[in-house]
Amino acid sequence: MPDRLRISDARRTYGAGAGVLGVTLHVAPGEVHALVGLNGAGKTTLMRAVLGMVRLGSGTVHIEGVPIEAMPAAAWTRVGHLLDRPFAYPELRARANLEIAARLYRMRTAEVPTAVERALEDMGIGDYAAVRASRLSKGNRQRLGLAAALIADPDLVVLDEPTDALDPAGVIALRESLRRRADRGAGVLVSSHHLDEVARVADRISVMNRGRLIGTLDPAGSELERAFFDLVLHDDTDRNGACA
Repeated sequence: MPDRLRISDARRTYGAGAGVLGVTLHVAPGEVHALVGLNGAGKTTLMRAVLGMVRLGSGTVHIEGVPIEAMPAAAWTRVGHLLDRPFAYPELRARANLEIAARLYRMRTAEVPTAVERALEDMGIGDYAAVRASRLSKGNRQRLGLAAALIADPDLVVLDEPTDALDPAGVIALRESLRRRADRGAGVLVSSHHLDEVARVADRISVMNRGRLIGTLDPAGSELERAFFDLVLHDDTDRNGACA
């Protein structure tokens, strides 16, 4: 079985060395691969490239062995994602938003009601099904966006800082949801600033700094924060020395 996602020597620069500078990584079936880094490390740019939202200057992205530029529209329905702010129609109720998400993922009409109920329960927002999205709290809007991204049980999940705005119960709900999907064979690429949290769900943690992957962290290791900052400091020191 091919990797759910394979990125090879991806490059997209924005001047002054910002962007993505030759990243190679993969996400296997059944794997949660976490990407961690400081603000500006290039994580979001990389995820946008994975989803075809930005064009790479060079390098390739394959999903299920297929270059993303050759993927038919139907194949994208097997990719769930949430980047930046969760999208929802503010005037529609949470349930209606999920019904629309299910149809955008081309779910069969007969499957939609069950999928919507499952998504509401999965992210713990069943009590808010009849509430308009504009009236939801920030945390519940995030839960709604995650429910929409996961509603079709995608084979590949791409999430950028998904725990932002979530309370502890929401974080646990997401963690359990991602683990269940990975256990069924999905691949998950997730970025986060919260090392302790990703360690609870990730099979592998890659560290990104200034556009490059600079090392990995053991999810079962101790003092993850210290190990992370040691990697970043060492990389910064090497690059600054090379520029001197």
